[in-house]
Amino acid sequence: MREEEKTVLEQVFGSSSSDESDSSDGYSDGERDWESISEVKGLWLCPNFLSPRRQSHILASIQSQNWFPSPSINQAMRFGLQHLPSWAPPLAHSIRRSIRLQAHNPPPFPPHLLHREPLFDQMIANVYQPGEGICAHVDLLRFDDGIAILSLESDCVMHFTNASLSVPVLLTPGSLILMSGEARYRWKHEINRSPEFQIWQGRQLTQSKRTSITLRKLSPATP
Repeated sequence: MREEEKTVLEQVFGSSSSDESDSSDGYSDGERDWESISEVKGLWLCPNFLSPRRQSHILASIQSQNWFPSPSINQAMRFGLQHLPSWAPPLAHSIRRSIRLQAHNPPPFPPHLLHREPLFDQMIANVYQPGEGICAHVDLLRFDDGIAILSLESDCVMHFTNASLSVPVLLTPGSLILMSGEARYRWKHEINRSPEFQIWQGRQLTQSKRTSITLRKLSPATP
């Protein structure tokens, strides 16, 4: 591993010689609170998955690799475990470890997903300017069950919809959502950043640039 990659990993996830909980960070694995979104089976939210310091290091790594060299380029995709950025596999490991420490029944990921190897082998990063969002969709079936979305920089409300219901979920910087089962296949998710859709508990959210990191696994049937 190159020295600069090792430095990024240690900044984001802590060095192997330090306490994994990284008490200076404020978010040890044991302090990560997973919330089941009860209206949407298979949808889980961890509002404090990454601390501000660790978020900043991921963003700095993305910037240093020049993923978004101009305003017209707002998406970067990587396929295959060997092509993921150096911080992505440790991030996946941290997700797996955090889930294993939970006492929820059912857990945020069912066992057959939690124990697969690798947990994720595809990544997409998107940058959204104020007012930009994503249309309602279900992720392509070329991707397997079990998807993680890390939200960075700006607050936003993501809506999960089916034929009869719309469920808003507040995504704060450093929050992580997991989708599996019905949440992954039967509910559409969208972010409409028009002001009337970006209201939480009666307060209109202040919008700024938002970066999202989505981790998925290619379906075994995908060439």
